[in-house]
Amino acid sequence: MTKKLIENVDYYFNDKGLMVFTEKYHTERGHCCQSGCLHCPYEFSKKVDPEVPSELQNPWTQSEEDELEIYDGPIDE
Repeated sequence: MTKKLIENVDYYFNDKGLMVFTEKYHTERGHCCQSGCLHCPYEFSKKVDPEVPSELQNPWTQSEEDELEIYDGPIDE
C-alpha cells in the first residue's frame, strides 16, 4: 500500500513551484536516491558539486576533507 503524502510534512513547494521532500520523508523512505536532495538525511547533498554533472562525480568515495576534483576534459557522447 502506498502512503499518502502530506503537504508541509512530507513535502513543500519552494518559491519556484517545485516540490521539495522533507528530511522526514527521506528518513521514512529508508534509502538515498543519490539525487542531491536539499534535505537528504544521508548527507549526499553535502558531497556533490551542483556545477559538475552527476555522471562525473562519485561522492560516496570522498572524505569530508577532500575537495571535489572538477573534470575539465572532453565528454564522450
